[in-house]
Amino acid sequence: MRTEKADIVVVGGGTGGCFAAASAASEGLEVVLLERKSREEGGRIACGDAIKGAASLPDVIDRDYVADESFTNQEVRRGIFEAKGEKIEIPLPSVGKVMDRKRYGEVILEEAERTGVEVVYDTVAQGVIQKDGRVEGVHAVRKGEHVKYRAPVTIDGAGALSVLQDDADLSDTTFDTNVNFTQFCSAYREIIEVDEPVEWNDALVFKPAEELGYVWYFPRTPTEINAGLGFQMSEEPMKLVEALRRDVQERDEFKNARIINKLGAALPTRRPYDSGVAPGFVAVGDAAGHVNPTTGGGIPGAAKSGAWAGEVAADAVVEQDVSEGALWEYNERVMHGFGKKFAATDLYNIFGTAHGVDELTDLVKPMPGQQLVDALGEGEVSMSLGLKLKTLIKTFGHWGLLRELYGVHKKAEEIKETYASYPSIGGFDTWKEERDGIMEDVYEITGATPKY
Repeated sequence: MRTEKADIVVVGGGTGGCFAAASAASEGLEVVLLERKSREEGGRIACGDAIKGAASLPDVIDRDYVADESFTNQEVRRGIFEAKGEKIEIPLPSVGKVMDRKRYGEVILEEAERTGVEVVYDTVAQGVIQKDGRVEGVHAVRKGEHVKYRAPVTIDGAGALSVLQDDADLSDTTFDTNVNFTQFCSAYREIIEVDEPVEWNDALVFKPAEELGYVWYFPRTPTEINAGLGFQMSEEPMKLVEALRRDVQERDEFKNARIINKLGAALPTRRPYDSGVAPGFVAVGDAAGHVNPTTGGGIPGAAKSGAWAGEVAADAVVEQDVSEGALWEYNERVMHGFGKKFAATDLYNIFGTAHGVDELTDLVKPMPGQQLVDALGEGEVSMSLGLKLKTLIKTFGHWGLLRELYGVHKKAEEIKETYASYPSIGGFDTWKEERDGIMEDVYEITGATPKY
């Protein structure tokens, strides 16, 4: 069996992996990135394709090049929430973009190579090399040949329910192993082409689906639409392809629509991992739960966590200390950054699991659009007295649910404060106890089945 050596080995050529590799290589380290797809297929990943913009990405890559090459619709200014024949217009706080995800994936792989990363395609990682509790690389198969890739640090960007985490013995580490499939969403998307431009090219369209999911229609161009749906794996399984087909066929604007690409995936709809580090090992992006639990948006979180992982791992390698303590700064950056927001929005996801789609839809329909954005975005809701009264009148019969939602909102504020004070490694166990106490209150308020 052949053995290759590097300073850092990164598994997975998605957003998290590419940004991690580029970040570490920019620090002057020898970095190998293993990508299971061929060079021709590299970058093709199931995704909703929506993103806030290039400014949400770390500047370890050429963000202007990414935008110019892959952002096909740069004028998304509103959201449209469809429910039971009605529509709620939601102004977006900033102009959004929709991308060609395949081209975006190609560009970030190119950018990783530009920084000095060796990208090895057609290579499937099968497990970790581990000695005395420390990960020292991975076993892989490249075009039928078994190869060992050894490095002081391995960065796991292998996606949801990573095979590396299944293989590694992480029981004596801080690494979060409280992970199971019910904390994930199963999703399917098609790129469809229509004859006439849609009227809502400046909008992202959402509608509730069965089993605590939603259908989306995101316009790449006026005639090319990313159409998809997903469901929470804690609920009854959906036949995703059939459900999407039915919805597409019921829409007049999609008459004679043609499918030009289709793909499915699993993604985490859970809080970020409590710890994404172990000796010689760091997880990024989907492999560490770095996805907005209510929207499924994962590109900015994966990019940021990847860049932070690359920087921290590079420092650890240079200092010849790849212990959990040496890598811990990565956890702090994640939690103090987007982690506190994602942990707060996860409570709304938990709230949703305790109620049926119809009940939630009846509650959401009367709520003003901006308040929905605030509630599911930053967790901060402000409403004038007039709007409060109108909302109360329209939600008559659902006041108990409103009280429950308000209770969840207060706990979301507590969770954000707790994550904002994420500790050094020495205070980790005490921090978890405090957080878990808040979670017990959430389960009591909602009656939801414990998620963790």
